[in-house]
Amino acid sequence: MKSYIPRPLYTKRIEPFINKEVIKVITGQRRTGKSYILLQISDMIKKERPEANIIFVDKEQLAFVAIKNYMDLYQYVLKMTAGHSYNYLFVDEIQEIEDFQLCLRSLLNENKCDIYCTGSNAKMLSGELATHLAGRYIEFPVHSLSYEEFLTFNRRQDSSESLRLYLTFGGMPYIHNLAMETNVIFEYLRNVYSTILLKDVVAREAIRNVSFLENLVAYLIDNTGSLFSAQNISKYLKSQQVNIPTQTILNYLRALCNSFFVYKIQRAETQGMKIFEIGEKYYFEDLGLHNAIRHFDFRKDINKLMENVVCIDLLRFGYEVYVGKYGNKEIDFIASKNDHRIYIQVTYMLSDDSTIQREFGNLLEIPDNYPKYVVTMDEMQSGGNYQGIKQISLRDFLLAEDKENIRRPL
Repeated sequence: MKSYIPRPLYTKRIEPFINKEVIKVITGQRRTGKSYILLQISDMIKKERPEANIIFVDKEQLAFVAIKNYMDLYQYVLKMTAGHSYNYLFVDEIQEIEDFQLCLRSLLNENKCDIYCTGSNAKMLSGELATHLAGRYIEFPVHSLSYEEFLTFNRRQDSSESLRLYLTFGGMPYIHNLAMETNVIFEYLRNVYSTILLKDVVAREAIRNVSFLENLVAYLIDNTGSLFSAQNISKYLKSQQVNIPTQTILNYLRALCNSFFVYKIQRAETQGMKIFEIGEKYYFEDLGLHNAIRHFDFRKDINKLMENVVCIDLLRFGYEVYVGKYGNKEIDFIASKNDHRIYIQVTYMLSDDSTIQREFGNLLEIPDNYPKYVVTMDEMQSGGNYQGIKQISLRDFLLAEDKENIRRPL
């Protein structure tokens, strides 16, 4: 039996849907720990119902290479459920099975088993599942480790040094098995990157120009947190005698997003939340991958690392995230969940009056009473406020589950 470190952030979300007639779909970038979430759920089931018949199909293991399409999976499940009353099907990396949705629909209609599956490509939700199982599945996004999980996995205390390691190496779960050394961890992460690119982007999306795809990833790393326009990139490439159509750039960006490798964050007006179709920002699922792929300079890159980690943390806790626009002012993030909204500015240090006026001033102009934060690396000022706007250290922000009501730990 595999050992694992519990991740209650996700299992608590899934637990209320155990034994309910909906398919539980766990999504996220490859190697973020989805398989271990399945194991934890199966153990929860066996604890409550020892007689449960657990059927586990892992498409990354040779033992299941014969299961190539929906009929292969269906026949396998029929064989494994024969003679059993309480059946639970777990399928890891289900997008590797052709037309899998046809099998899942039939199994659900026949009430054969309680179904859980993982996938590393968003197209399975927008296409395969949405077409055949609309309203009959629920998605649980899984992200790389939160800062709190990073501390737990690596047996570290919260400290400035721990935060620095997190911003450098990211939160891929496996790195807790490695020496905390840059060369070792970055070598592992570069291999993960190659796997994601080849399996989940190039092969899945039928990408032809792999060289340009790699250059596009490098561009996104260099411009993390900057407004992006595919048309501008196309014009720039033409000036360099490289002719890549705008639509190709958009297709490749969509492919990277489909693999959960990067996230597109659109701009929205603070008043009325009108969404802008042009000029979005891109952030990486995992900072370790971001840092391992290109030359990394912590001091030079700190602002974009902070922005990236704040964005993914908001997504991790279930927020819809937008880049804010109020008049001609930019707000780093508007985050919405249910009826709540928060506004966030991210800056390294409030080093002078002009920085203070810019970061707090943009938020002060927004005429509503939703919580507003300036997130900085300055821990000495954490918990203070400026005309009702709270300054919070990045460490305190990342450790707070309730982002609408962040309090500095006593």
